[in-house]
Amino acid sequence: MGSRAIGLRTGHRRRATGALVTAACVAGLSSVTVAPAVADENVPLQNGECKFGTDDIKETPWSLQRLLTNQMWASGEGQGIRVAVIDTGVDAGNKQLQDAIEGSGKSYVGGKATQDKVGHGTKVAGIIAARPSATSGFYGLAPKAEIIPFQQTSDEKAGTADTLAKAINDAVSANVDIINISQGTAASKQLLPTLEAAVKNARDHNVLIVAAAGNSGASGEEKNIYPAAFSDSYDNVLAVAASDRNDERAPFSQPGPFVGIAAPGVDMVSTVPLGGNCVDQGTSFAAPYAAGAAALLVAKHKDDKEKWGPREVIWHLEQTADRVRRGRDDNIGWGVVDPVAALKDDTRPTAAPTPDKFSGVSDGTNIQPAVLTLGESPEERQARIGIYIVGGGLLAVGAVVGSSVALRDWRRKTGTTSHGEAKHG
Repeated sequence: MGSRAIGLRTGHRRRATGALVTAACVAGLSSVTVAPAVADENVPLQNGECKFGTDDIKETPWSLQRLLTNQMWASGEGQGIRVAVIDTGVDAGNKQLQDAIEGSGKSYVGGKATQDKVGHGTKVAGIIAARPSATSGFYGLAPKAEIIPFQQTSDEKAGTADTLAKAINDAVSANVDIINISQGTAASKQLLPTLEAAVKNARDHNVLIVAAAGNSGASGEEKNIYPAAFSDSYDNVLAVAASDRNDERAPFSQPGPFVGIAAPGVDMVSTVPLGGNCVDQGTSFAAPYAAGAAALLVAKHKDDKEKWGPREVIWHLEQTADRVRRGRDDNIGWGVVDPVAALKDDTRPTAAPTPDKFSGVSDGTNIQPAVLTLGESPEERQARIGIYIVGGGLLAVGAVVGSSVALRDWRRKTGTTSHGEAKHG
């Protein structure tokens, strides 16, 4: 297909995806729609439209510049780790993903899992496991991990909570280590029993689920987005918010008590269908960043999986996160994932994360505003009165001494002694 035709279809893909996002908030019974978590439409992208079959981006993106890859990959690059990407498919036409995709995957919307007409799933997969290329500065965090695509949303058909549940169960049956879900719904938990059962099934089989927190956080209002919000109930679910270059919550990222950690989600470079790279943003792309870090950690401790299960992996990523504050908050959880620190520290966690110890330097949360005083403060008044007292005392002493000297001199001149006796010359 020519680049002009591809460009014309791009607008249709974006409109279709936007419709799916709107549908994601519609609550049904077993047919609750679940759509990709795309960024808020009011948040501008760096390069405008993202075309398929485009050029590679030669510069290394900021989200990768912050990593010391020689340390991060010192114990491996994710070899032997199988990551399920439940999304819009993963296009095998991008050379950076051709060797990463294992098998043909499975589609639940009448499509082909190794084709992606939306582009969302291809970007997600690239952030996890894109192979390095001589013509691109972009690569995945775990560039030797394997991607198994499960297409449960397409450009024409939205997946449901039930199809998402089927995909999770099929991924578990395929013996994956990690499932990335950059999709979600704001439907009530009571309407999602099948999806919850699938999450529980993954937990029972020691499979980690990394899920996007959602992109409806522009207002700052907290609300639950599932399956990410299942992290409150199941210790194999890691809910990932999006952070910016300052390690703060991206404006669109959904805050909430279920958020466990954050990862870069602004101006994210990744792979697109038919080849090339483009820029996008959202918690959809923060989740695979955390999933890539998790893949490296799971690979490092794969021989000790009973001790390093999903719960321990989540605890470890949260405890070693780069923190803006000492403890957790609802915006970025325990902080921004730090793959290098997580891989460097071999200490197996035995409990949930704890706040950092107070260093004596305030993080600003306990600063109280100073009271504004108009005119003289009580302390200044007391100091002024003290000065007056001391000054007055010194003047009195000076007056007494001066009078004594004057009286002595007068007596000498008049011949009067201190005993009242006259002196005769």
